[in-house]
Amino acid sequence: MSLPFVKHTDLGTVDYKEAWDYQGVLFNEIIQQKISEKDVEHKSNPLNHLITCQHPHVFTIGKSGNESNLLANEKDLDAMEATFYKINRGGDITYHGPGQLVVYPIFDLDQFFTDIHKYMRFLEESVILTLLDFGITGTRMEGLTGVWIADEIPRKICAFGVKSSRWVTMHGIGFNVNTDLSYFDSIVPCGITGKEVTSMKQEIGTTLDLQEVQSRLLYHLKTLFGYVETE
Repeated sequence: MSLPFVKHTDLGTVDYKEAWDYQGVLFNEIIQQKISEKDVEHKSNPLNHLITCQHPHVFTIGKSGNESNLLANEKDLDAMEATFYKINRGGDITYHGPGQLVVYPIFDLDQFFTDIHKYMRFLEESVILTLLDFGITGTRMEGLTGVWIADEIPRKICAFGVKSSRWVTMHGIGFNVNTDLSYFDSIVPCGITGKEVTSMKQEIGTTLDLQEVQSRLLYHLKTLFGYVETE
């Protein structure tokens, strides 16, 4: 079996809805190709995509989320220059904003492995390995998706939320690098109480080069998933 091909696109700072729509186009293209070749003897593997970006201040809530976990009203959102979207991923509410590294894999898991649990663990592992590169120990918590800093009060440093259909994925990783954590005061992050949120900047005490962090994360994703990067 040949290695999957993945095209990386860095969108820079992009409006959340614009990135969401772009994901949707790629996601649907892969699904339609798979449907059209369903009964073809020699199938061609669709090109996989990996999008990296940052977003202006935005709160998003998954299809199973509770809107009461958004603690800000419309006036508060306007004052914060933040938007709010109900979206089609799993998970509850989270925040995206400047200084946070956002990664959207649009992967056809038929080319990798058909196991969503394993997919999520690989995403988490890529972040844990990236943190280690910068001297930070990240971990998983029993029953909770994400990457955490273990302490008396655990601190979440990276959130995950995905959608999949016909083994094609979208949405993905929200990794707090230099994130302004005050925005998390306006939500109950991921609907989980009694825990805190952190960032690499908060843990290390200095601003990081986000491109350097991104480069390490992409390296670990490529190593774990075993793909070939293509133009």
